[in-house]
Amino acid sequence: MFVCTGNTCRSPMAEAALRVLLERERPGKTDVFSSGTGAADGFPATRYAIEASKMWDCDMSDHKSQILTPELIDDADLILTMAPSHYEEVISQSRSAEEKTYLFKNFPDPGGTGEKVDDPIGQTLDKYNETFLEIGEYLGKNLDEILKRIDREINA
Repeated sequence: MFVCTGNTCRSPMAEAALRVLLERERPGKTDVFSSGTGAADGFPATRYAIEASKMWDCDMSDHKSQILTPELIDDADLILTMAPSHYEEVISQSRSAEEKTYLFKNFPDPGGTGEKVDDPIGQTLDKYNETFLEIGEYLGKNLDEILKRIDREINA
């Protein structure tokens, strides 16, 4: 699960990008989802998030935002947050989630301090494209570690 604030930009773009990567690497073996610490349920991804994600042939047209809940935290095997504040919110809702929660740009290093993925909300398509490419860069850099964790879960 990816976590951001409104669940209409960063986390859905990360969700869509990882889903594309995993469909190639582990087809049908994973469930990738996202949520927001300040989200309202049922809102679509922003128009620019949908547009930026097309760089990787992602289809986010059916995305619906959802608020972060203890149930979603419990359902997740791995939680990647876009900012330290999101990390803190996950941990505040479920202390037991600390061992599976990471700041996205620090993964796989533990802890919630470090650099955030800037929120493009209200900015230009160029900023969304930049954010999507940054997310893709970090996913590519950490794909092997994500796959190892998936394989451990599958074989457990």
